[in-house]
Amino acid sequence: MSQTDTLTQPRREAGTFTARRRSRAGALGLLAALLVLAVLISVCTGAMAISLPELAGIVTQQLGMEAAYPFEEHQKIIFWFMRLPRICLGILIGAGLSVAGALLQSLFRNPLADPMLIGISSGATLFAVLAIVLGTFFSGLLGGLLGSYLLSFAAFMGACLAILLVYQLSKVNGRSQITTMLLAGIAINAFVNALTGLLISMANDEQLRSITFWGLGSLGGATWTTVLTVLPFIGLTLLYMPRLAKSLNLLALGESQAAHLGVNTTRLKRQTILLVTLTVGASVAVAGTIGFVGLVIPHIIRQAFGPHHRLVLSGSALAGAAVLTLADTLSRTLVAPSELPIGVLTALMGTPVFVYILLKEKRYTHD
Repeated sequence: MSQTDTLTQPRREAGTFTARRRSRAGALGLLAALLVLAVLISVCTGAMAISLPELAGIVTQQLGMEAAYPFEEHQKIIFWFMRLPRICLGILIGAGLSVAGALLQSLFRNPLADPMLIGISSGATLFAVLAIVLGTFFSGLLGGLLGSYLLSFAAFMGACLAILLVYQLSKVNGRSQITTMLLAGIAINAFVNALTGLLISMANDEQLRSITFWGLGSLGGATWTTVLTVLPFIGLTLLYMPRLAKSLNLLALGESQAAHLGVNTTRLKRQTILLVTLTVGASVAVAGTIGFVGLVIPHIIRQAFGPHHRLVLSGSALAGAAVLTLADTLSRTLVAPSELPIGVLTALMGTPVFVYILLKEKRYTHD
């Protein structure tokens, strides 16, 4: 290599690094703009329409300034106490489920991994069904201590206990093995689903309706209290995930190779599983089971913008929040004044993408 090449090589590398950073920033900016657009559509759409000028008037008045545009008082009430809490909850849950899916896909190095794979959602569902079927017994046992939060508390505890059992079963010589964790998750899923079916067979008609609606997911119960309840759990994952990006990039090379490059794989697995459990447990506890978001969104981001985990995780959070916000808008407007379960819409939107993933994997394996 000539002296000129030696001098220009650092400049080329610096230029490439800068270009990559600009590319990532542009991709995240595009996804952020999509999220803002989804929020505006959701705010303005509904049985009581709110135009953008009226929205500006509501916000400026709340900030203590003169209203920029006249609006009706009930529009203000609907915005602050019905639509905005629901949108905020959708953003948190959409971002949380998408990031959880991205983390699990990176951990298992499998694009078909999602939060339902290792028993988190199934455990939450079992305990939620248990709370619905035996709600009177538990309310009497706890003296009404949890009140209306009994279902949410039960679902969260079910998610935590399920993943704790899976993690303990995956240990070999004191260290958890990813393959064993996957097999343990499948086994626990089957067992938990059987127990859930047994409880459902014992339920009466009213309990069956509650189980069915809860199992399909809904943001209809969103309040500011609900938003503040899940914020610490999902917020912790969203704030901490950038610290895992570098380790996950190295883990993509293989567990042994990552360990040789200085990654503490045991700690990485524990951190990943803990963050996923907190996020999915909190989401299922307040909104029920919402499928396909954690499976499809990370795969789309990875295909569109590349495999770098700093972009995959952040992009999944933004895209998941936008997609769930739009899905919730459709769920409350398509059959108004009734409401479609949001899990139905995410499944309808996610299934074609899931089939595409399967077909692409099949072609890749065949080639």
